[in-house]
Amino acid sequence: MSQTVSLGAQDFAYIRENDCFFVDKTDFIREWWENKDAVTLITRPRRFGKTLNLSMMECFFSVAYKNRNDLFEGLSIWKKEEYRKLQGTYPVIYMSFANIKGNTFQSAREGIIQSLVRLYGKYAHIRNAEFMSQQDQEFFDSVRLEMSDTTAALAVSSLSDYLSRYYGKKVLIFLDEYDTPLQEAYVNGFWKELVDFMRGLFNATFKSNPFLERGLLTGITRVSKESIFSDLNNLTIVTTTSEKYSMQFGFTQDEVSHALEEYGLEAQKEKVKYWYDGFSFGNQKEMYNPWSITCFLEERKFKPYWVNTSSNEMITVLIQRGNTETKTIMEELLEGRELVTEIDEEIIFEQLGKKKNAIWSLLLASGYLKVDKVCMDEQTDRYIYHLSITNREVRMMFENMIRDWFSDEDVLYNEFVRALLRDDVKEMNHYMNDISMATFSYFDVGNSQNNYTSKSDRPERFYHGFVLRLIVELKGRYHIFSNRESGYGRYDVMLEPVNDTDLAFVLEFKTREEGEQTLQDTVAAARKQIQDKQYTRELETRGIKLERIRCYGFAFQGKKVLIG
Repeated sequence: MSQTVSLGAQDFAYIRENDCFFVDKTDFIREWWENKDAVTLITRPRRFGKTLNLSMMECFFSVAYKNRNDLFEGLSIWKKEEYRKLQGTYPVIYMSFANIKGNTFQSAREGIIQSLVRLYGKYAHIRNAEFMSQQDQEFFDSVRLEMSDTTAALAVSSLSDYLSRYYGKKVLIFLDEYDTPLQEAYVNGFWKELVDFMRGLFNATFKSNPFLERGLLTGITRVSKESIFSDLNNLTIVTTTSEKYSMQFGFTQDEVSHALEEYGLEAQKEKVKYWYDGFSFGNQKEMYNPWSITCFLEERKFKPYWVNTSSNEMITVLIQRGNTETKTIMEELLEGRELVTEIDEEIIFEQLGKKKNAIWSLLLASGYLKVDKVCMDEQTDRYIYHLSITNREVRMMFENMIRDWFSDEDVLYNEFVRALLRDDVKEMNHYMNDISMATFSYFDVGNSQNNYTSKSDRPERFYHGFVLRLIVELKGRYHIFSNRESGYGRYDVMLEPVNDTDLAFVLEFKTREEGEQTLQDTVAAARKQIQDKQYTRELETRGIKLERIRCYGFAFQGKKVLIG
């Protein structure tokens, strides 16, 4: 009889005690222990088993689970006699920042403070132990909701001292989802305040803590050492491109195949692969997101599971506010093409909106992009990554994200697209001006003039957002390209029809420039550029006759638009 599929269960003891569906990852215990790293940070996308694995580690090492052999019997780790002797022999401090998602510094700080207070409550019995001096007891009592930043910074290291004296052994410290509050801080604008607060806590806990045996942190991103892990020179960082622990988070192809057979779904193997495969860690390819697979085993329906489990607000903000190049690359990724770029895995949140390639590094770390190939640039000795959208589920997320940007104007967009396909210039102008008035300012929210590389780049962002929307709207009927070479230059947008009856389009966007008296002059300049630089040549070489090609100039000044 198949094990019960328990959706959302992340407590190892609960899963084992209730015979729930479980993929054996206990070899992670052996691998981590034998590596002997002082402090390890492992980054993986959300819902990749980080919490379950840390819960498993706590159950294995913690004295609170001494003699709980039943939790591990029949699993990989229990086949090794020397590891049986380790079970339940260490004091363990386990914390999680997964639920600390305050939208202000004060609420985020309070969330961390509350987690420290709960931690001390868990070990309240130590407060009156014989070895506790009056000074120890006073500090123990000072860990409360009103505590100072200094007390908060020393809370975990002091508790390590108490536990090591109580049990006669140094402690293991596990911290899950360490960067959740940091991501919220970036989105909501209190990054520096939170980093200043957390830096003291992290350094006291993981660097200058003489009572620490080993530490293990998990998160989604590798945050810059300079920002939060300053001087933490004992930190071993394992990212999605590292070889260490490459099979310990997420399901392998063999594990998924076995699960599908166990639940009588082996006939769906290829479709499951199309929807949910695509992640890679180190050289380990064909990794699956555990949440999506578990949900599919339970519901037996193909739909987005993983991408709908939490907010994608930071990704949305970064893409929406990105420059023209960012939106162009997104267009190409949605069309199924690769992005070839360098990657900096040390995420510096302050630079996400400024530093080139930072957004793609974040999308890779978060699981929205996958590594197809890695090459060494012989001239620079730097690694070059070939990236693409991970799978069908992620592609749907991006498509829905783009639709949501324009959700309030869907009717206008649908009408504009219909007018475009009818070659109705009058109606195109009518709807385009309505769209521009309704949407242009939306794309500029939170961006000052200084964030743009040029004045003309401001409306370009809107129009590239518009092109992204067209991709979703016309997908399957048109191939849509932007900023490609054709003839003697680069056109802005080209729509190539899939069938032999639809019209083809070349769109050129221009801002009214000095010397142009009216928007009609700017439209004429845009159309002349299409003609002079022979932008239609690419379509003609593909067998599309000139009479089927429509060339439009889009002229704009502020929110005014003229198409001709």
